[in-house]
Amino acid sequence: MKVIVIGPRGKMGRLITQVAAARDDMELVAGVAPAGRDYIGRDLGQVALVGYEIGAPVVDDLESVIDDCDVIIDFSTKENAMAVLDAAIRHKKGLVCGTTGFSEEEFHRFEEAAKEIPMLYAANTSKLVNVMNKVLELVTKTIGEEADIEIVEMHDQWKKDAPSGTSKEMGEIMAHAMGKEIADIAVYGREGVSPREKGTIGYHSLRAGNIPSSHSVYFGFMGERLEITHHSYNWECFARGACDCAAYLADKGPGFYTIKDVLNL
Repeated sequence: MKVIVIGPRGKMGRLITQVAAARDDMELVAGVAPAGRDYIGRDLGQVALVGYEIGAPVVDDLESVIDDCDVIIDFSTKENAMAVLDAAIRHKKGLVCGTTGFSEEEFHRFEEAAKEIPMLYAANTSKLVNVMNKVLELVTKTIGEEADIEIVEMHDQWKKDAPSGTSKEMGEIMAHAMGKEIADIAVYGREGVSPREKGTIGYHSLRAGNIPSSHSVYFGFMGERLEITHHSYNWECFARGACDCAAYLADKGPGFYTIKDVLNL
């Protein structure tokens, strides 16, 4: 599989490049960076700190290299993701997108793109986070109507969107397990006199330092509580998952795929 990585100098793009370079089933053909960066034209292996040259360039124009790839992996920015999506549709290339923070209208464009290309969207590519989602669904179906459900998520100081895409997905999974929509029952933080409403799901977002990612869901009862938590120690687990997602698209036709398909959950 021939792969293009968007944003190879970024936090996720760099790690995805490093993981992909070590895989026997992937060939990196290019990295695409924002115009004006001083590393445009250099070898992708150098730019992403792989430790050696891999014979693929870093360019600032996706259109100039897109026909050389099978799949694009994009974990860059919300603003850039729309342009990458449009290019993938024009050239009929598979796309793995892990960028978050999209509006409903923007996300709908990814769903529509799946009619023309293999499209895999994953707010979180960690294997264990997605196993946690399966556990949350089971627990909520069993005790969700009785419990006070609260979500606490932590990320680094640079994360722009809140709540995180992962915690939104968790809320949606639990809401659907109770036959509800998260938009109808979500409460974002509390201030002043703010008693808890039965049947709601509370969100709390912490941003500090370089915390990689942490998500905890609390099911509160009188006299006891259940906590289900996932901590990532670094971002490598997400990079490995992103490459697994790209590999999954190798023999797929147009369609909207998720990490659940990759992990057979």
